[in-house]
Formats: sequence, structure tokens, C-alpha cells
Amino acid sequence: MNKYIDLPLTGLEEPLSETEQYVQQTAHRFAEEVLRPTGVLLDKMSAEAAIAEDSPLWGALAKAAELGLSPKALLEVEHLERERILLIAAEELAWGEAGLGGMVLVSQMPALFSLLAGNLEMLDYCDGKLGCWGITEPDHGSDMLDVNASLAAAGGNYGRPNCVARFAGDKIIINGQKSAWVSGGITAEVCALYCHIEDEKGKRPGISVIVPLTAAGVSRGKPLEKLGLRGLNQGELYFDNVEVPISHLLAGPESYAAFVDQTLASANVHVANTAVGVARAAYEYAHKYAHERKQGGQPIIHHQSVKLRLFHMFRKVEASRALVRRAATYNATAKSSALQGSIAAKITATQNAYEVASEGLQIFGGNGLTKEYPMEKLLRDARSMLIADGCNEMLAIKAGNLLINPDLL
Repeated sequence: MNKYIDLPLTGLEEPLSETEQYVQQTAHRFAEEVLRPTGVLLDKMSAEAAIAEDSPLWGALAKAAELGLSPKALLEVEHLERERILLIAAEELAWGEAGLGGMVLVSQMPALFSLLAGNLEMLDYCDGKLGCWGITEPDHGSDMLDVNASLAAAGGNYGRPNCVARFAGDKIIINGQKSAWVSGGITAEVCALYCHIEDEKGKRPGISVIVPLTAAGVSRGKPLEKLGLRGLNQGELYFDNVEVPISHLLAGPESYAAFVDQTLASANVHVANTAVGVARAAYEYAHKYAHERKQGGQPIIHHQSVKLRLFHMFRKVEASRALVRRAATYNATAKSSALQGSIAAKITATQNAYEVASEGLQIFGGNGLTKEYPMEKLLRDARSMLIADGCNEMLAIKAGNLLINPDLL
């Protein structure tokens, strides 16, 4: 028999530093002991019960805060090393439970985006608070990522925004609605809000601003009942003459378009990384089951079709992680982020995760369709990620647009 090579947690990854190994092991243990069992419970609960005061969600989030992985806690760490630490830890959390791993991630987004903007006052303000990223709108889903409407169909018009702000002296006043897909929106304390501003010239400039969701005039819809990532609550945010100090501004009209791309370059890499964790979990479950399940008088791992499936699952996990880390490394060290690289990582990793989960379920056979086994949940979680943070089709068009070199035209 051929020699079995037992790879480390993150497979063919380059050797980790002592700090990275410690972070990985700590996050892995937390994911296995806390997130996985909590995620199973939340997946079976209604969306409202999952965020109720007696929900196991809160205990898991409190323990997650003890990991010490907030942007402020890692502020003194060099940028590339900070990015690697976050990706290593987040992959383990997603391996444990993608919805809760996503919940931990989105809670950090207001602080992370404040750091991207260089607004250390808002970094301090958001530290330790549950957060969310409010950009998508009821009538403008992934369109909100196309600030200049460069991807609109010929003759198309995105129409009026659902959420607008205006400057009033030293305050920003916000009115309107963000859609039901605001991740963490129902439980968040602060929101990194991206919206358009009122413009008498008919243009659609935007701003990014940190909004305390305890402010007068803020209200929320009901948590969304959805297919997958059920540990990550999502729901509407409403703003009725909400006043925010101008010091909460992350990006004004002049820098908004560039800041959206900068934000997306960061967010897409982290969504892609979450997908790697999901795919890896699916592969590991299927690999173990293939050694246990017997058909035809032998463990199914000896069947050629199963070995073929498992190998392609393995290579897709490794390819996804490699592209995620490569895009993250480039963006952490280059003068400006390559958004097309982040989008490539997001689309590749989420598509691969869906395919790996589907193949894993096939290896489980009929058992894979039942809730007694993990595969049907992993497939639902993976399917959700093809739309998260911009649907893959729109992102591909946006990235393709970035490949146009005007000097060659």
C-alpha cells in the first residue's frame, strides 16, 4: 500500500511561524469545541430564536472575543503578518461553523474599515462592539458595488437610492433603508454604513460613515429566514433622520468610489477564506466517512470513483487557499490593492466550496441528505456564499472591467 502523508491543518501551506501556529491551534480548538456544536443548535432554530437572549449565540460570541483577534488588538503587528494571522484564524472558525465564523468576521468590519480609512478614532470607537456592514439596498443589491454605474446595461438606470445622507454643519443626517441582507444587522451595535448623498445636480456620490445603531431614529426588521449560514443573522436597517457626528466619516464623496473598491478587495478575500474553511470541512468529513462506510464488501475509499472524487475535492481546497493567500499577500504589500485578484479569489473559493460540498454529499449517499450528518448543512452554507458580498456573476463583470487597459485601445 502507498504511504499515507498526513498533512497539517492547512495542507500545503508554507511553514507557519510560532505565533501563527499558536493562533491556528487556538482557533481550531475553539471552532471544534464551541462553534461546531453551537452552529448545529442555531441551524435548527428559527431566525428569531437564534438571536433571543437565551440563545447559545451569545455565549459563543463572548468566547470568540477572548481570542484577541480584533483589528485594534493586532494594530501593532506588521500589515502582512496581521493579514496572515486573521486568515489563518478565520479559516479555522469557518471550518468549525461558517455562519458563526462569518458572524465573528462581520462584527469586526466597522473596526476593520475604520483602519482601512486611517480613522483611528473610529477604530477605538468600534473596538469591542458587535458590528455590521450596511451597503446593499432593497432595489440595489450588488449594484451598490458599482459606484460609477459602469456595468449598467446600455440605456439602464439604477434609479433612486433607498438610503441617502446629507451634510448639516458638523453632522450627517441619514434617511432610508438597507436591505434584509445586512449580515449581523439585527444584533450589531455599530454599522459601517455605505450610502449615497443628496445631490442637487442629480449625481450619485456616496459616503461611508460609522453609525451607532443605538442612535435615535434607527430601527430594524425581523431576522431573515434563509437557506444557509443560519448562525449569521441578516435583516433590514431603517434610518429616520439619524444624526451622526461628522467625525464618524470614513470616506467622503471625493474618495468614496476608491474606498468601496478598497473595502471590497478586503471583504472578498475574507469571504473567500471562509469558503476555504467550508470546503475543507466538507472534504475532511467525506474523507473520514469513506474509510468507515463499506459497500461491495470493502470501505468505499477503495472504490475508484470515490478516490477520484476525493482527490478533486482535495485539489480544489488547496487551489482555493493558495489563491486566497496569494491575493491577500499582494494586496497587503502593493501600493494599491488589486481588486480583480480579490474577486478572483472570492469566485474561485466559493465555487469550489459548493462543488466540494456537493461531491462530499454524494460520497455520503443517502445519509448525506439527512440532518443526522453534516453534509446537507455544508452544502447549504456553501451555496449561500455564491451570492454573499456581491453575487459572483456581477463580481466577474466588475473584475473583467478592471482588465481593460486604456493604453492598448
